Amino acid sequence: MARSICVTCGTQFADSDRPPDACPICTDPRQYVGLDGQQWTTLEDLAASHENAIRAQGELTGIGTEPKFAIGQRALLVPYGDSNLLWDCVTLLDDATAAEVERRGGLAAIAISHPHYYSAMVEWARRFDCPIHLHAADAEWIMRSDRAIKHWHGETRHLGHGLTLIRGGGHFRGGTILHRAEGAGALLTGDIIQIVPDRTHVAFMWSYPNLVPLPEAEVDRMVAAVSPYPYEAVYGAWWDAIIPSGGPEIVRRSAERYGRALRDVLG
Repeated sequence: MARSICVTCGTQFADSDRPPDACPICTDPRQYVGLDGQQWTTLEDLAASHENAIRAQGELTGIGTEPKFAIGQRALLVPYGDSNLLWDCVTLLDDATAAEVERRGGLAAIAISHPHYYSAMVEWARRFDCPIHLHAADAEWIMRSDRAIKHWHGETRHLGHGLTLIRGGGHFRGGTILHRAEGAGALLTGDIIQIVPDRTHVAFMWSYPNLVPLPEAEVDRMVAAVSPYPYEAVYGAWWDAIIPSGGPEIVRRSAERYGRALRDVLG
């Protein structure tokens, strides 16, 4: 029995005698199957060729796998009472990573923006004996069920200690954004709201690799969902994808630019 991991998206599947025929997350039109076809690995094989880097990301701490694996996102350790919340997730969890996380206070919870980053979330939850908060609208994309997974419903979920989950939607129906109230406030968006290279705008897409846009009305709804929450910084999904200040104006201006572009093309 083995827990197969999709090489393209990094999602770990439940125990089975043989790998699945395909990864549903990658055959979905928001993602893709690599040019070499469906490829699989295991956590043990991944650990033999990769390691996790842990370094500062603004006011938070990032965890990312090197060399790049699958989509290449990095997770974030967010202070949560006397411990941490792991925002988003990476597939690789080894003893060195676990020891470093424990040194920094361990994990009291995990929350993930959308299914492309579910990765090996159950491995992390079992290692740190903590719950995983996922929006119920995306339950069909869970490839390894576990009692640690706690589904939340509706538009927001207050986790305590100044952390709130917001249903951003867009990329997935349950696409989630984390608001951190401490200090001037921050949004942790994964790529539900995507930070672009010049850091003066953000982007919104239904599929990033396949370049499929969202309707303007959905982008407007996403912006309205985060507007009640005070914040300055915006943290994206990759190393150093951070807007340190001016977040609300950048999000608003980006949504307006998005709408103008769609109207110009369609008009």
